[in-house]
Amino acid sequence: MPYDRPLVKVEPPGPKAREIMKKHHELVMTSTHDPEDLPLVIERAEGVWFVDVDGNVYLDFTSSVAVNNLGYPTHPEVAKAINEQLSILAHAAGTDFYNPYQVTLAELLTSIAPGNFGKKVFFSNSGTEANEAALKISRYSTNRKYFISFIGAFHGRTMGSLSLTASKPVHKKRYYMTMPGVIHVPYANPYRNPWRIDGYENPDELVNRVLDYIEYWVFEHQIPAEEVAAIFFEPIQGEGGYVVPPKNFFCELKKLADKHGILLVDDEVQMGLGRTGKMFAIENFGIAPDIVTLAKALGAGAIPIGATVFRRELDPEPGSHSNTFGGHALAAVAAIKNIEVTKTLIPRVSELEKLFCEKLAPLKDKYPAVGDVRGIGLAWGIEFVKNKKTKEHDPKTRNRVVYEALRRGLVLLGCGKSSIRLIPPLVVTEEQAKLGLEIFEEAVKAAHH
Repeated sequence: MPYDRPLVKVEPPGPKAREIMKKHHELVMTSTHDPEDLPLVIERAEGVWFVDVDGNVYLDFTSSVAVNNLGYPTHPEVAKAINEQLSILAHAAGTDFYNPYQVTLAELLTSIAPGNFGKKVFFSNSGTEANEAALKISRYSTNRKYFISFIGAFHGRTMGSLSLTASKPVHKKRYYMTMPGVIHVPYANPYRNPWRIDGYENPDELVNRVLDYIEYWVFEHQIPAEEVAAIFFEPIQGEGGYVVPPKNFFCELKKLADKHGILLVDDEVQMGLGRTGKMFAIENFGIAPDIVTLAKALGAGAIPIGATVFRRELDPEPGSHSNTFGGHALAAVAAIKNIEVTKTLIPRVSELEKLFCEKLAPLKDKYPAVGDVRGIGLAWGIEFVKNKKTKEHDPKTRNRVVYEALRRGLVLLGCGKSSIRLIPPLVVTEEQAKLGLEIFEEAVKAAHH
């Protein structure tokens, strides 16, 4: 049945939720947060709405971590394509055989990915696998040893991609050693950076400091530039706090990379496919990377699929890398239809960006704990601090906002050390968006008392 607003009949977690959560933690290895912060047990979903096991109805502002961009349970057009394909062919190993669906998806991805140059695609099942492929393609094609990644980055949790990740210490705790050869440098974070530069007021100064750091502190003190294979980045840092860099950051970074023959790898796993009002988030910054990685939203919340789109001349020799399930027929068909639908939603995202900016920007002046508000399209981060001058992180208030929102029927996710991300499905209506933003401010207000 359709819903027009949240309905919380039992304060979460209800009795059924508590029982399932208890069994989950007994039986399932989990990488999630403290269950007291977000005690949500989802039984079913429709459009932009969750229904939990106790019958509570919630408005979703998480898109299940940017996976269900087209809403729930599966967009009707994607579901139809999947059901039809199930009766034809679900899997035939694209590593050893050929299938037309994989080729069609590759044609589509190479046509829409940034860059007026020939491209190829490697298919996998997830974002971390897509980034593992990017690591191997970069190292193989350049025959160089090192990589640069940014502090605050999240590129996955397998041992290669984990070496690039630098958003939370827990990701690497007790996993030493990860892949060697990665140097982490400061990201162009306008709100929080080592030089205490206000990157909103002085974006050029911030960008120059980051580039100077790479040139001087990295290339002149740690590793030779000619041995760096690639620089990995997120156009907007996701798990690091939904951090939006200055507009010219990537243009300047590309100049540095081109100067030294270094590849640029754009991780679009969380921001790709319409989330920022462009098909690819990097399109907001005006450059074409050498390699782009995708996952999450690519399968429309129905089928896991990852993709690594790269310059054709970087292609390694056959057999140097492979994946059993990557690009199987069912995943390819889901992704093709998903991209078709997403294209129609991008204008809606750009329109809703104005609403989010209008409603969220004033919170910084209204509430003492709101340190920063940043975002593009339907990707917004709100950072909570104990003191606006010192910018000391305030995860306690952030967590309380998440819970107060849940009590009122809005589902949110934290990110970074003390931020909340607001990322509703792209199918959200203006009325639903307004409702969610109203509940969010109510939760922020409640957390201040």
